[in-house]
Amino acid sequence: MNRIPENESGGGGAAKPLAPATRLVTAGRVPSEQYGFVNTPIYRGSTVLYPNAEKFLKRDARYTYGTKGTPTTNALETAWSEISGAAGTVLLPSGLAAISLALLSCLKAGDHLLVPDSVYRPTRNLCDTVLRRFGVETSYYDPLLGADVASLFKPNTRAVFTEAPGSLSFEMQDIPAIAKAAHARDLIVLMDNTWATPLFFPPHARGVDLAIEAGTKYCSGSSDLLLGMVSASERCWRDLRATFEATAFCAGPEDVFLALRGLRTMQVRLLHHQESALAVARWLAARPEVARVLHPALETDPGHALWKRDFSGASGLFSIVLKPMPDKAAHAFINALTLFGIGASWGGFESLVIPFDCAAFRTATAWQPDGPTLRFHIGLEDVGDLIADLEGGFAAMRAVG
Repeated sequence: MNRIPENESGGGGAAKPLAPATRLVTAGRVPSEQYGFVNTPIYRGSTVLYPNAEKFLKRDARYTYGTKGTPTTNALETAWSEISGAAGTVLLPSGLAAISLALLSCLKAGDHLLVPDSVYRPTRNLCDTVLRRFGVETSYYDPLLGADVASLFKPNTRAVFTEAPGSLSFEMQDIPAIAKAAHARDLIVLMDNTWATPLFFPPHARGVDLAIEAGTKYCSGSSDLLLGMVSASERCWRDLRATFEATAFCAGPEDVFLALRGLRTMQVRLLHHQESALAVARWLAARPEVARVLHPALETDPGHALWKRDFSGASGLFSIVLKPMPDKAAHAFINALTLFGIGASWGGFESLVIPFDCAAFRTATAWQPDGPTLRFHIGLEDVGDLIADLEGGFAAMRAVG
């Protein structure tokens, strides 16, 4: 069997935990159960046959029905739980589906939810539409509050949602402080951890009860699948799994298989994304057209101290604020780029750029960047080529005036 036991040192000495890179390769794989093949194959199916009536009535089988899991989904669930330090994981058909299920698993009519003002916009839309219709009240808070978020707790507050760094604007939240304040009131802490992944931020070790990841991004690495994952602490695992089984909100087998394949190389890719993104971010910070770079791993970023304390790395996503200029000049910059695609999502091998403006959907804080804002994802291309492309974009910007 080509699998390394979790606590086997390999040298006959004292047992020690496997390093993250090794876990990514070994977790969730049991070749002896797949006739020796390295990867768990794609299991497509709804019906599972039982050997007799007695076992069917008791649902006495490892797998009972397609919506409840297959060897393919079990492989990724097991691997992700091990990597994130969770009691268990469920797989969903998208990142937003994962956010939805996580919230539904811990909220009921009459509950109050706290959400950072910097949250991923579709999460805000979910709270303001579906959850409101179901009788859940949502309040938005300044993402920089830290432990002071406790001042917003109400008698019916049930959960605190977090996201670090913030979507688009990259504010860094003090997750351990928020978790400590929330747990003192027996509240549940949720986190969208897609930017860092468990490799750079171990959510459950930092106090998060329900950690949400869009596997669409770095678990895939190729912009060719949609997937969401929710991992749970022991405290929340039973309710999460029960809600998952009640909704049958399950991911497709091909996407799960592709995510398993991407998982094995995720750390190698993330380290490359990090190195290239920091190089590009530092180059942009020195440009006369750029007012600010929003990247918590940069020493000049307001959230850098928190990032350095709690995170072990950074991904390829960050934003910039341009100096005041007409929108047409910023658009000319984007439109002149040849190596940066213009499109939603991120985490793939290709570099991306989009314009954005948070002002219209902030309610607890004011978004006043004083210039056009752009979000970049730095892919796996050569940094020199990317910088040359950006130089061409700035030339186009200057030509517009």
